[in-house]
Amino acid sequence: MTEENHTLVTEFILTGLTDQPTLKAALFLLFLIIYLITMVGNLGLIALIWKDPHLHTPMYLFLSSLAFADSCTSSSVTPKMLINFLSKSHEISLVECFAQFYFMGSSATTECFLLTVMAYDRYVAICNPLLYPVVMSNRLCTQFIAVTYLIGTLHLAVHVGLLLRLTFCRSNIIQYYYCEILQLFNISCIDPSVNIVVLLVFSISIQSFTFLTIMVSYVRVLFAILNKKSENGKRKAFSTCSAHLLSVSLFYGTLFLIYVCPGSGPVGDKEKMLSLFYTVIIPLLNPFVYSLRNKEVIGAFRRVVRK
Repeated sequence: MTEENHTLVTEFILTGLTDQPTLKAALFLLFLIIYLITMVGNLGLIALIWKDPHLHTPMYLFLSSLAFADSCTSSSVTPKMLINFLSKSHEISLVECFAQFYFMGSSATTECFLLTVMAYDRYVAICNPLLYPVVMSNRLCTQFIAVTYLIGTLHLAVHVGLLLRLTFCRSNIIQYYYCEILQLFNISCIDPSVNIVVLLVFSISIQSFTFLTIMVSYVRVLFAILNKKSENGKRKAFSTCSAHLLSVSLFYGTLFLIYVCPGSGPVGDKEKMLSLFYTVIIPLLNPFVYSLRNKEVIGAFRRVVRK
């Protein structure tokens, strides 16, 4: 479904993950289960942290904010993908397309800064435990969270604002399962060079700044853990930080490959799989990565179940 050159596109066609009808039913069931587990895991973690007073600490306040961001990332992409598995029409309006990209991108940007704040929180807790209650006050934590969400919304407002200068008249077919910005550039009939430069500058700046800050924090945490005399203290601190580092590695690895080192030419299965990883799989894994080895979360869950 390609529009004529003189006709401006007002809706797009998402090709999705596959064009094979035999796979669509199986993929629908798979991603439906993943989405349900993702929402139960993240929203359940938020509810557990809110309900149990023992978890009303900065670390878990940040964790609940991360779970909310993951829920937003997954919900901005997965429901439309599920509908398209069952529908013959894969249409999405221009407004819906930009809105989908905005909410997905803003929650992903927010997650970058939340992971940074969580790394700083662990640095203060392990390297300066006596000052922790003073430095990481509830007021400061609330301000940190508010700033991370504000940065996420403003960052994507810039990119969506620049998208409004583009027109789409060559084709209305997006070779992707959601409205991914690089694919929109490919079908623009106005030169998107400005958009590409801004996207590259912001992506490199945000990812470099947040990733380096996280790494510096955890390097200092690692030295502090190694200097601990208590073996139990070492195990507890290392267990907490290893979960954080696993989440950081998965998240930044896929973002870096997609937006800092994008491939040229038509999109392939590799790009789609990488994108699936941070839009669908990471939101699924995060609540379990952070909670399964966390004795405080498991203890809180048991207390709630008993009540």
